[in-house]
Amino acid sequence: MEPISRRVTVSSEQTGRRLDQAAAELLEEFSRSRLKVWIESGALTLEGRRAAPKTRVREGEEIALEVTPEPAVSLEPEAIPLDLIHEDDALVVVDKPSGLVVHPGAGNPAGTLLNALLHKDPNLAGLPRAGLVHRLDKDTSGLLVVARTLNAHRTLVRKLERREIRRTYEAVCQGVLTGGGEIDAPIGRHPTNRLRMAVVERGRPARTRYRVMERYRAHTRIRIELDTGRTHQIRVHFAHIRAPLVGDPLYGGRPRLPKAPLPALLRVLQPFSRQALHARQLEFSHPENGDDMAFESPLPADLNGLIEALRRDTAAERSAGAAAG
Repeated sequence: MEPISRRVTVSSEQTGRRLDQAAAELLEEFSRSRLKVWIESGALTLEGRRAAPKTRVREGEEIALEVTPEPAVSLEPEAIPLDLIHEDDALVVVDKPSGLVVHPGAGNPAGTLLNALLHKDPNLAGLPRAGLVHRLDKDTSGLLVVARTLNAHRTLVRKLERREIRRTYEAVCQGVLTGGGEIDAPIGRHPTNRLRMAVVERGRPARTRYRVMERYRAHTRIRIELDTGRTHQIRVHFAHIRAPLVGDPLYGGRPRLPKAPLPALLRVLQPFSRQALHARQLEFSHPENGDDMAFESPLPADLNGLIEALRRDTAAERSAGAAAG
């Protein structure tokens, strides 16, 4: 495998954090567990010296990584069908269905997007995170870019850090939003529930921009762009402004229904059991040749059905109001 050589500088935001925490923030293309191994082995240093993972860092200090890694993953390839909407020697763009876990973890040791990618291209086993540049939650559908070379992975991760990869989502949230806006609120682990993230004072900076596409009687269809990519960011931010995503099992709370909803809406809305969130568009420049790349994924059937049911319910209420007037 090719050697990895990276140098990053601690910012004021990381001052006071542990070395392993700061390294995970500054070198996001590598997992925290992998970085910890490199810290303990001396491959990752602070100001040119070995340091313990718990060492506190200060602004301006240099974190350096010099390592020739072993294969990043040792997982079994699996012949899981993938919807590849683009493929070349440097990358693939995947349209992920809802329900497919991206990376193996506790409770999901196999049957993931990563297993499918390794079946598609066994060489991905030698890349950080098997080429994954960013992730989607299990029940979020839509577009992901996966690098096929170390250079493409490095370049795309840096583009992501510099906000040069444009990710646009569509969602349906609870409540009627009056207009678009920006949610700028730090996100970290929930103080009491380790399965959840939350807006917390000492969390990592997170910013989400959105605009209203359609309003219904008790819901809103929105288009969303991310300036950062924190875990569960969209779901946490909209729950924070009291407009959680429809169907979100972790952050959604009790479903909100319009007054006297159509039975057809209830049949769609009540059993909707995944967050109504879709990674709709992906735009970036190619990591090898610089060409502009733009991809779009159509809304999946369940989201289309939800939107149509909300439209019909809203139209029926307006018609009834007009007739009564």
